[in-house]
Amino acid sequence: MTLSDLLDNEQLIAMEDDPLSAEDGDDSSRDSQTSDSDEEEEDSEKGDSEKGDDTTSQEPNVEMEIEGDFDRLIDNIRMKEGTSSGLLNKDWDFGSINDQDSQFKDDLRLASGIGKRRKKGQRAVGPTLSFEVRSLLGDGNQAYVDGNLPEAIRIMLEVIRIEPRVSSAWSVLAQCHEDLKQGQQALQLRIMAAHLRHDADEWDRLARQSKDLGYNQQALYCWGKLSHLDPENVNAQWDRALLARDMGDLKTTRNAFLVILKRFPHDLAVLSELRTTLIEIGDLDTCTTLFQAAFEHYQKTYPSGHGFNSTTHTDAPGGGFGLLEILVLADLHNTTGDYARAVDVIRQGCRWLQGRAEHRYWDTCDDDREYDVPEFNRTVESGPESGLYPLDLNARHRLTVARIKMGETEEAKLHASVVLAQDVLDYAPLFAETADAYFEQEMYAEARPIYELLGREASTSSLYVLLQTATCLRMMNELREAAEVYEYIRDIEPTDTDAKMKLAEIYEILNEPRKALELVYEVIDSRKRLNRPADANMDESEKAKQLPSSSLFSEQNKAKTTKSGRQRMSVEALMELEAKMELDTLKGHRRLEELYPQISKDEVNDSEREWFLQAEKLIDSFRECRQLFSTSQYGFRGVFPTRPKRAKISEDDEDRMASRLQLEIEGSVGSKAVASTEVFRGLHFQEWLKLFFQYCFLLTWRGQFEAAEEILKHLIYSIAYRSLESQTSIRLAILTCAMLAQRHATIVEQSRKLMSAYQFNNEPLRIYLAVLGGGLHATDAFVLSPVQKYLYRELKSSYIIAKTPDAARWVNQIRRFSIPDSKLEEPADEDDPGGPGEPASEAHPLPEAARKTNPVLTALYGQMCISAKSYQSAIFYLLYAYELCPEDPMICLSLAVASMGRALQRQSDNRHHLITQAMGLLTRYRQLRSEQKNALGEVDYNLGRAFQQLGLYSHAVTHYEKVLQMAETQEDKNATLAKEAAYNLSLIYGMTGSASLAGTLYRRWLSL
Repeated sequence: MTLSDLLDNEQLIAMEDDPLSAEDGDDSSRDSQTSDSDEEEEDSEKGDSEKGDDTTSQEPNVEMEIEGDFDRLIDNIRMKEGTSSGLLNKDWDFGSINDQDSQFKDDLRLASGIGKRRKKGQRAVGPTLSFEVRSLLGDGNQAYVDGNLPEAIRIMLEVIRIEPRVSSAWSVLAQCHEDLKQGQQALQLRIMAAHLRHDADEWDRLARQSKDLGYNQQALYCWGKLSHLDPENVNAQWDRALLARDMGDLKTTRNAFLVILKRFPHDLAVLSELRTTLIEIGDLDTCTTLFQAAFEHYQKTYPSGHGFNSTTHTDAPGGGFGLLEILVLADLHNTTGDYARAVDVIRQGCRWLQGRAEHRYWDTCDDDREYDVPEFNRTVESGPESGLYPLDLNARHRLTVARIKMGETEEAKLHASVVLAQDVLDYAPLFAETADAYFEQEMYAEARPIYELLGREASTSSLYVLLQTATCLRMMNELREAAEVYEYIRDIEPTDTDAKMKLAEIYEILNEPRKALELVYEVIDSRKRLNRPADANMDESEKAKQLPSSSLFSEQNKAKTTKSGRQRMSVEALMELEAKMELDTLKGHRRLEELYPQISKDEVNDSEREWFLQAEKLIDSFRECRQLFSTSQYGFRGVFPTRPKRAKISEDDEDRMASRLQLEIEGSVGSKAVASTEVFRGLHFQEWLKLFFQYCFLLTWRGQFEAAEEILKHLIYSIAYRSLESQTSIRLAILTCAMLAQRHATIVEQSRKLMSAYQFNNEPLRIYLAVLGGGLHATDAFVLSPVQKYLYRELKSSYIIAKTPDAARWVNQIRRFSIPDSKLEEPADEDDPGGPGEPASEAHPLPEAARKTNPVLTALYGQMCISAKSYQSAIFYLLYAYELCPEDPMICLSLAVASMGRALQRQSDNRHHLITQAMGLLTRYRQLRSEQKNALGEVDYNLGRAFQQLGLYSHAVTHYEKVLQMAETQEDKNATLAKEAAYNLSLIYGMTGSASLAGTLYRRWLSL
């Protein structure tokens, strides 16, 4: 047998399977390097009080553990080859040692009693040698002295076969190869011998030789053994940490630096090196703990804020723990979400560096007035006045970020004003981080101008900044501007698929499906081009892994393998599966029809639970069918539509497709007919729609409005319900659910969609008012600024079209008439973008209702002004509505309310005229409304309320009593205004001292 048989490098297994390796594998593998790292951490966590005992007791244990690595290596070789097959004639197979390693170390710890003082007496060094081995050693040594190196090698190999733990045999064998100029083999053999000698200097020497030869994993392993034998050797730990970091073994780097830090607590040089490693591996908690402990240590050591820095040997702020370290600690707290601690670190740290550590009274202030600037003009209600102490701009930036994340917006804006007042070219990172903090808190209005400022300069602009700007615009509902930014990104970065998909989503919202579809196709094509076989070409690193190596360990990183794609089902199998799902759907639908009548309105029963489970399955199967939510212009043609196979699209085909799409956009699609179907899995689309409505209504009734809203909004995008009638039905269902759940924002949103879809039609306006109802929250939703702007634009467009019908332009993108922007004062929005269009024609005639001014829209806008207490504007619009429709009692009543409201304002200069006008309008309202049957006391109640507002209580009492008398004759008194009248009447009685009458009203009308 030759040495090449013993050291067959091509057959050495990979580093990650080797207990001698220093590379970290997965959590289930326990290689010796990982064990070394774990034990170093355990050693570093020992208390100083136990250090003396541990040093005495652990030295033999460490030697036993190192020799254990050697023994298990030899045992593994013997078990694999058999005792009769010869001497170590294959390789060093470390693969089966992994499972034994953990158990061995546990047994070793239990047997050795780490941390306990050993009894007197030293363990014998080396095994007891037999006469045969001693004789062979003598013969081998003599052969080496005689210069017969091959014979010496043969004899020493025989010695190793009989007793592998003879260190001298390994040493003589190594020296023989050294004399034969085979230095690499000699180095390997010396490493084997070092396991038996326990010489720390020798491990250090072997580590440096391995590093010089480029065997970094081997060097890392040698330094790991050295750190066990000589924990005081900080230089070796430092070299080991730096080498591991260069190799990308950050876990070993972390452990080595932590051992050094245990020897030299709070050393800033070690903390600086360790910080980058901990951040890179994501161990922010440990990094924060170490820096926080160092911060507190230096504060106690140098209370004046200045001291001697042992690294630079000069007097330095904080004794070396200066502003940079404080900023690092604040960043760590901000990153880990401990924003209050970040604020405390900045405030206390900067105060300490300024020599004001004793000014702890500033900590009682919740704000940052200590570091105000004169421009803040802060109003201090209690506590000390603004300190006006200087604060570094970077520190103020950390305060800004922390305050934003804490939700203290006003305090954050004060600091942000100082940061953003600087030159963006000099402080671009601070600007970007401030904008990101606003963005993460969904404060898009504050983040947008900062991103736009960064985007104006070529040196500060980036793809990330542009994407963030576009996202802010989208979240602020400025979709057109967002689309422009995404288009610019698309021009400068054509390969950015995310930007294209987001732009496609915006075009879909803007009802421009063709542009969206084009972008989606671009993304699909780009992904197809990028999907290449993973094994097409072998990487250079893979080739390098297959080359022979003279290291004991694999010096290449583990290759990452990719799984092949899953096998796709055949068309026949898919059709068979679809047939089965159709049968299940029909069966489930029949069961739903049986269970639905058994559902109780009051409480949940078993029938309702079963109905919900079955309905959820059917609805999920509908929503998961991609063919039902495509952008095809031909409608739903089934899960497996039959169509002829097409050849690969050529440039001519692309031109024809572009021409066809252009014709479709202009409203003249070709007559190509494609068969579509209105049945999905055996059920007609109307049956599916009924099922969706029933399911969502029940969800809302049981308090799950959010789920119902999400389902119905998703249903709007289905290809099965593209018609205006279906869209209207779904939106009315959403309105029904929102009305029951009192979600006024959803009511406003969906009502606005209906108003846009049914232009020149008053029914959506009436539905909006009926569904919105009354109450404080409904009033707030009624007077929202976006709704007022929308109705004002509709009112303006309606007026212009009625006066000049030729100005109307049909916009095919939004399927409605619009007015050029030059004729409107308000800017366009996503519902009506304005802009160019085609005049009204036979294809798109202008409705007859559009040629007349709409009094309903005018009166509604006037009522909005009343709710917003803008009575003067309300009078203007309501007078115009009264001129258009003087016989409408609601307009008369609204105008009377507006006149009386304006009369009671201090700014009114014609109060008596307005009151007289209001009373005249109320009289007209009474004449018009009295003709209605079953008025239920409405007229008398409104008159009584008007007199009560003016302080004419005797007249108010008369009308309120009439309301109560009318209610007595009604069977359903809850359908009248009796309770409202009784309450107001009780207030009048209370103010006039008639408590007994008020009590009578309470008992009769206002008691349960």
